[in-house]
Amino acid sequence: QVQLVESGGGLVQAGDSLRVSCAASGRTFSSDAMGWFRQAPGEEREFVAGISWSYGSTYYASSVKGRFTTSRDNAKNTVYLQMNNLKPEDTAVYYCASRKGSISVNIEDYEYWGQGTQVTVSS
Repeated sequence: QVQLVESGGGLVQAGDSLRVSCAASGRTFSSDAMGWFRQAPGEEREFVAGISWSYGSTYYASSVKGRFTTSRDNAKNTVYLQMNNLKPEDTAVYYCASRKGSISVNIEDYEYWGQGTQVTVSS
């Protein structure tokens, strides 16, 4: 059974940094892409970043490019989202998700989802 478990969220101030993690288990993820999404209250879930397990290639939404970095540790089956220079508009529940194949920005392309971790940025 595939499980994705996020951790590392919290309350920070604008300009601070935070790293969230996504621990994956239940199958071999070498041919997967992992996506990071977020959902703010009253808003639709949106793509933030993605990474390919095998090649480590990445892709970012324009709203976070240059501030967020995603990486993976294959030995630990864990993906990270390093968030720097956080802004109040980054406040949301952050989710990781997995899919077979390449990175996609579309929610419906992802097969498995974590439970989410809350990130709150105060001004």
